[in-house]
Amino acid sequence: MEDLLKIYSQVNHFGRENGMKLTIIKPGVITYEMEVLKKHLATPTVIHGGMLSAMMDSVIGVAALSLVANEGKLVSTIEHKINYFKPARLGDLLKGEGRVDNAGKRIIHTSGEIYNQKGEMVAKAMGTLNAYPFEKSDVAEFNTTMKK
Repeated sequence: MEDLLKIYSQVNHFGRENGMKLTIIKPGVITYEMEVLKKHLATPTVIHGGMLSAMMDSVIGVAALSLVANEGKLVSTIEHKINYFKPARLGDLLKGEGRVDNAGKRIIHTSGEIYNQKGEMVAKAMGTLNAYPFEKSDVAEFNTTMKK
């Protein structure tokens, strides 16, 4: 698991560019933290809903990845549904909590929430992901190139 997650952190430009900090609680349970910056805003003070959706995709996706990485698998999102409850504002510290609710051989169901620094729920989501062998990914090609 450590190797695939290390490779993921190297190729995950989205997470790095947005200052997202990952913590794996245990396989299938993670947190992602991020500060709302000016580049994330849709209005002078409120984050764009698409940015919250993208953060949530990372939250539920890495929860699934943390479960199957030790099997040599990666994941891709099939779908996710998100509900927004409160606006996130410039300077807010967001914490996404993601978990695997059910996992088959290939299909993984996840859920997650994003909270602000006051502990208020900003968004909630459910998602479905596909687990597939690392060898079938463009990440495998990247890793081979990096070793040369």
